[in-house]
Amino acid sequence: MAPDPQTRTPFRARRLVVTGLVAAVVAAGIAVPLALRGGDDTEGRPAAKAAGVTGVTGVAAHPDQSPPRQLIAAGSVAVSAYYTTKLVKQPDGNAVGTYEWWLLDTATGRYTKTDWAWVDVAPGMRTAAVLERDLPVDRIGLVDLATGKVRRWIDVDGGVGGGVGGVRFSPDGRRLLATAYRLNPDGLFKDASYVLNDRTVPGPKQSRTGFYVIDVASGKAAFAERPARKTEPGMPVGGRQDFEWSRDGERVWAPADNEAGRVFYDGTGKEVPAPEREAGPYDPGVVPSPDGKLETGAFVGEGKEIVSEVRRVKNGERAAVIPGQQLLAWADDRHLIAWRCDPERCDPGKGEFRNQLLLVGLDGSTLPLSGFRSQTLRDDSRWTPVFTRR
Repeated sequence: MAPDPQTRTPFRARRLVVTGLVAAVVAAGIAVPLALRGGDDTEGRPAAKAAGVTGVTGVAAHPDQSPPRQLIAAGSVAVSAYYTTKLVKQPDGNAVGTYEWWLLDTATGRYTKTDWAWVDVAPGMRTAAVLERDLPVDRIGLVDLATGKVRRWIDVDGGVGGGVGGVRFSPDGRRLLATAYRLNPDGLFKDASYVLNDRTVPGPKQSRTGFYVIDVASGKAAFAERPARKTEPGMPVGGRQDFEWSRDGERVWAPADNEAGRVFYDGTGKEVPAPEREAGPYDPGVVPSPDGKLETGAFVGEGKEIVSEVRRVKNGERAAVIPGQQLLAWADDRHLIAWRCDPERCDPGKGEFRNQLLLVGLDGSTLPLSGFRSQTLRDDSRWTPVFTRR
């Protein structure tokens, strides 16, 4: 799904060749850091003024917390959930990559660990779509974020396209896009083994069958058959290959081995042209500002600089260079949330993965929003935030 840029981090590069979770656990991840020590800020203290970031409403910063225990938010977005990943060995030499999810309790403003296998939060942060363990499953739960209780279940006819392995809310929150699989999309199987770093490891299998588009209000689901692409010789293509929404919610897309990096479909599964603003090569790190005038760019730091660029959508020219190694979400048209490692401890191999969430202004002002993550890339405690429009 082409996640709504304001609802998800660009971690939707989560699934291109091998399932992204498996790639992160078995191989390595992308260093996405952030900055500035939290100082002596305490829980609940409104730190925006202290850090010099002005003009941003609804800032909730907890620079002493990693993973966060209390709400992290700024402007129009909040961390509605976060997850960690780990690889769990299974019988017969198999394994499965698992997500452990913490979901925001909007009544208390705190994050609560859940037992769900998959979570996605709707814009407005009132409802989460959840999947039970042992993917794929034949129903989707709708959870009330104020109570943590399942309001109702939406049944999916697993006999038609298989069970559901991933689910996303549309940008307007009125529909769900559920990717169907025959096998666990995060499973690794001994009989699909391949060589990684001179070791033979279990690999993913092709099992995607297509997708369901579901009306949230009625629960009515329509299935479109779209199997995953074939495995390439010597290349472990398979596992999680979820469909994503286009930015306007009118189309869906899936990763593809073409120049653009993806293929778009209508709700029936028919291949269609890409929307005009998404027709170029896919870059999961590009997030447009709410007014559509700016977009996040690449890391452009040199030497010990930890900075990234912001570009003008109209002509691609650089509009600003701001602190941050990966720009994640827009709080408003002038402020973003980013990862950045501690500038004093960010030398390669010595702390580039020790990063925190930071609120950054286009004027270069900064405010730490979270504490630092472990500098060990494959640490099971490393958490990944999910951003949702409030």
